[in-house]
Amino acid sequence: MKALCFRGNFVFYNLNQMETMTLASELQLQDGQYELQGQQVLAMCEKYGTPLYLYDGNRIRHQYQQMHTAFSKLNGKIKYAAKSLTNINILKLLKNLGSGLDTVSFQEVKMGILAGFEPKDIIYTPNCVSFEEIQAAVELGVMINIDNISILEQFGHEYEGSVPVCIRLNPHITAGGNANIQVGHIDSKFGISVYQLRHVHRIIKANKMNVVGLHAHTGSDILNPASYVQTANILFELAHQFENLEFIDFGSGFKVPYKPDGMSTDVMAIGAILEKSYRQFCEEYGREVELWFEPGKYLTSEAGYFLAKVNVIKPTPATVFVGVDSGLNHLIRPMLYNAHHEITNLSNPEGTKRIYTVVGYICETDTFGSDRKLSEVREGDILAIHNAGAYGYAMSSNYNSRYRPAEVLLYEGKDHLIRRRENFDDLLRTQIDVEL
Repeated sequence: MKALCFRGNFVFYNLNQMETMTLASELQLQDGQYELQGQQVLAMCEKYGTPLYLYDGNRIRHQYQQMHTAFSKLNGKIKYAAKSLTNINILKLLKNLGSGLDTVSFQEVKMGILAGFEPKDIIYTPNCVSFEEIQAAVELGVMINIDNISILEQFGHEYEGSVPVCIRLNPHITAGGNANIQVGHIDSKFGISVYQLRHVHRIIKANKMNVVGLHAHTGSDILNPASYVQTANILFELAHQFENLEFIDFGSGFKVPYKPDGMSTDVMAIGAILEKSYRQFCEEYGREVELWFEPGKYLTSEAGYFLAKVNVIKPTPATVFVGVDSGLNHLIRPMLYNAHHEITNLSNPEGTKRIYTVVGYICETDTFGSDRKLSEVREGDILAIHNAGAYGYAMSSNYNSRYRPAEVLLYEGKDHLIRRRENFDDLLRTQIDVEL
């Protein structure tokens, strides 16, 4: 049994109730064939080719509904983190489910509006961008979230109180599964330090600014829910210094399982724990404010499968390599974050288990998984890399002048091509041939 402190009150919880220990996967083995929503996945590869991103829209809907239920008693609003997966059809799906949008670039703002989101339902949280980009977002009418004192001053000089604004704070909490995604610590480039609040208030007062929101995000893949709740309570405390708040934004960071015995943040339990603290805050503040959450990976990660064909089997004195028709240009997370993604041999599910290292075709060491126990792999087999719905295609590139893959959305049993595979013309589309 553990204890969390809420503004002087202790709430006890069981750690096992805060985490789900099963890998959520919708792939089903039926009569020797892997199926998703009743459709054979290998048939999808034959229809659309490989490599291929395949998204389970039903899973996205399930994750959204779970989070919506978890925070329904907190006047909660979900703002999908577009950077996770920006395909306009995914944005439309989440918009139709009732989500708002969290954006980090002016281009994401425009994508959201194109997908049908109302500007009032979009929050724009830039980092180290030009003031001109922020002005362009203001013109579109979205909520601006400022995480830099210099920009806050410029914003105040330009708009004073005519444009409502949110302020992103850095609570100096280290949380997250990898150093690259820990963004709330004292050495982070994100947010305005809570120790700079006196300066912040001077800027607000001098420019008569209208601050309607507070925001904090400490990191992604947070294992310990106490870190998330600690940040929430810091914001509740600081909120009393701002009179006109309409919302408090807790960011995201909810973890999903990447291994069969992996852990996932139990959002239902967090919602229940936050409720008491939230009600106490509202009573002291004198009215209710909305609580905003910005899930990205939580909504899309488990919905995505990256499908690749085996080009070669290459035994060496130490390792048996499986070389596929993809690489870090399509899915960089295992190389960038040392992220674990489960791998399944779709073509030979009943084969003898053997140990392989799955690698790509890029002229770099691009390893998807080392020393993995897979059903015997043969040249021509199709492998499925799990948890590829978040920061997969969104971080892809044309490195080695390779084409980016197609994307397919499977929703309510029907498959939709939502991005065609690139071709050679796409590589040259923005290049200008000059005489030298």
